[in-house]
Amino acid sequence: MSQVAYLSAGKREQTKQANRQTILDAAREVFGQMGYEQATVRDIIRRTGLSIGAFYNYFRSKEEVFEALADDGARRFAPILRAEREKADGFEAFVTGAIRAYYRFLAEERDNWMEARSPDEPQLHVHGETPEMKAVYDEVRTAIAEGIEKGGFEVDPDYLATACIGVAREVGDKMLQRRPVDTEGAAAFATAMILTGLKGLTHAT
Repeated sequence: MSQVAYLSAGKREQTKQANRQTILDAAREVFGQMGYEQATVRDIIRRTGLSIGAFYNYFRSKEEVFEALADDGARRFAPILRAEREKADGFEAFVTGAIRAYYRFLAEERDNWMEARSPDEPQLHVHGETPEMKAVYDEVRTAIAEGIEKGGFEVDPDYLATACIGVAREVGDKMLQRRPVDTEGAAAFATAMILTGLKGLTHAT
């Protein structure tokens, strides 16, 4: 391959990566503003400035875009969660640290959405589940199940994981709707709900 052809191929690859990232950035904002169910491929395309054909060069559907964002969210949050697991002294400390880190992560994602928007556009409110939320829930579910095993107490791991995720999800959703976003207050409330409920369950067994 000649140097000119090599440089041309490199430029094409850079353009492809840039277009793909443009689509993902637009989809993250659209899903956050409208909710996944209400958003359409056309809503995403309108935010990109790309053609319909260009979109379908990278993704076949909004489901594929959502999955790509979820993978990205999991990749970025995984090291944060691992750090919480490594420094935690016991299961309760892990839950406390993980929820606080989770809410900070969600708040930072919201801030990123807002920075990408024009000041003239309406205020962003998150409706339902964003890809980042789904990715984080998947990671937390696995970590909770492992924490139960190491903790040595008897409680149904599936029920506890589901309860923890449910509390974190609902409180997190309400947190993002409030102004200002209070990550510490939300984390304290959700952690107390989970750990108080866990004590009741372990005492009963």
